[in-house]
Amino acid sequence: MTDHPLDAIFDRFITSPSIFKNHEVLRPSHIPDKLPHRDYEIQFLGKALGSALRNNRPSNMFLYGKTGTGKTIVSKYVTKYLRQRAAEIGKNVILSILNCVEVDTDYRVLARLCEVVGESVPFTGLPTDEVFKRFKAKLDSKKQLLIVIFDELDKLHHKSGDNVLYQLTRINTDLKKAQVSLVCITNDLSFKETLDPRVRSSLSEEELVFRPYNAAQLEDILGERAVEGFNDGVLGDGVVSLCAALAAQEWGDARRALDLLRVAAELAERSSEERVSEVHVRKATKQIERNTVQEALVSLPVQTKIVLWSVYVLEKSELKVITTGDLYKVYQELCKSTALEPITPRRANSLLNELSMLGIVNTKVVSMGRYGRTTKVSLSVSPREVRNILVEDFHIKKVSDFTADHLLEKN
Repeated sequence: MTDHPLDAIFDRFITSPSIFKNHEVLRPSHIPDKLPHRDYEIQFLGKALGSALRNNRPSNMFLYGKTGTGKTIVSKYVTKYLRQRAAEIGKNVILSILNCVEVDTDYRVLARLCEVVGESVPFTGLPTDEVFKRFKAKLDSKKQLLIVIFDELDKLHHKSGDNVLYQLTRINTDLKKAQVSLVCITNDLSFKETLDPRVRSSLSEEELVFRPYNAAQLEDILGERAVEGFNDGVLGDGVVSLCAALAAQEWGDARRALDLLRVAAELAERSSEERVSEVHVRKATKQIERNTVQEALVSLPVQTKIVLWSVYVLEKSELKVITTGDLYKVYQELCKSTALEPITPRRANSLLNELSMLGIVNTKVVSMGRYGRTTKVSLSVSPREVRNILVEDFHIKKVSDFTADHLLEKN
């Protein structure tokens, strides 16, 4: 009787010493006891929310900044200690942190808020107005303050609009006992301008911009995590510095830095090596990039995939400059070939902007002289990766051999 082919792999993990002391410390979701280089932001948010300890409703807040600048972790750090202090002095402060990538409809937002205040509603099936009515009644059944943190609010807004935000910014006028404060987090510095003016004025009572970390600051952050996360002597010279430097090039992204360090160590451990070297960091960079692109492409809605496939098709054509006009022509033909109802040019441009925000395409407004201005479009990821991932989709498979040259002959 032969051993199972996985025995040797699993035995190695069981018997050999680990590089890691505490793996979870190296994840961006971990909240450490100290947050280096975010003292000002912590104090600003602490002062803004601290009024809850005096039975005063804190102002609504907007937190801006690029990915990995500490918006989410500072919010969790401050509210964690706020909740502890409120419990010590008998103040009823409750918190709800909503990840708007997952909680991306009005119904899901209100259902999650109902859950937080102890009101049971079905996962689906009720009118949204009824869910809001139940939430408001349960919330106002006793004296309490609810702080709602919308993480990546732009994702909710792009999909569902302003309605639930409008309701929540107006709710305090109807409440007799309870109060609600909102903290809105976004990576998009211009996002506020897309909101309804009535919502914008209510949400922007206070604002805080998180600046990107520089390489030295990222090195400090990684150094503190490394002490907790790794066994002594496993990190080679220059590993932490390299991770910090590479992440500093990506808008000072602390998440990127932590992911690089963790994945580099995982690659070393999988290779049965006892130390993490710069070679592992370089390999981790390629792996993270590949995994990020795949995750983003696979999860795209079908209409967004068709828009992206239009860009891919035009990149393969003889066209030197891809404009949104050419893109929409190809998009319409692809919809016809896949039996999908085409969306409007304006909505297609909106999906294109979302792809740009994800870093999958580049969009640039250029002057066409007396013909006005147009948007120039190009892929910012490997065309081969786009093809390999998207052709797994049922609709894209139908148009995998589609070419655009016959549509562009008149240009």
